[in-house]
Amino acid sequence: MLIWGGVLLLLVGGGAFTAYTAVQNASAPPGKPLTLDEMAQVLGPDPFGSDMKSDALKAQAAQALKADRLAARRENRDPLSQVKIVDKAPGGGGFNPQQLPPGTSNPTGNRALGKQMLESRGWGDQWGCLEKLWMKESGWNERAMNTSSGAYGIPQSLPGHKMASAGSDWQTNAATQIEWGLTYIKGRYGTPCGAWAHSQAKGWY
Repeated sequence: MLIWGGVLLLLVGGGAFTAYTAVQNASAPPGKPLTLDEMAQVLGPDPFGSDMKSDALKAQAAQALKADRLAARRENRDPLSQVKIVDKAPGGGGFNPQQLPPGTSNPTGNRALGKQMLESRGWGDQWGCLEKLWMKESGWNERAMNTSSGAYGIPQSLPGHKMASAGSDWQTNAATQIEWGLTYIKGRYGTPCGAWAHSQAKGWY
């Protein structure tokens, strides 16, 4: 009886405290918007963490690329390209596919922007890893789409509309894609060099 009484007291007390906290939070003045990192902690489980379906697609795409490279050597031809530059950004997650404006993208400019955004996070010593990682994934092109998995953008988000957590202009804006990609890397691999090491070991990140 004493044990059950203690459990009941704990449940009632905990419920009351939770309700009180909720009321206090609801009546508090609005603050600044949550950052992506704060949102990831609140939403839990980690939205940048492992996704079995996406991981399987990435692994299959890496295997297809490896198989084609072997076949290309045997057949004395150039291997197929890992990505294609598309004219229409993918939809999904409530977003309609978006026709991209005419003209060429500017990977050199995107790399400069990525380096600046990386350094603002205090990751200046990680630039070599990030540059190699996203050069391998997309050539730093915001229109790059993986021919096997359908991953999209500079960080090759799968599906692409995951990047909407960084901005609704994820289909076309390199800065939005880079912001999402850096947050994804931090949440899942800790650092760009951690992501690069995983990519080197598995063929994807």
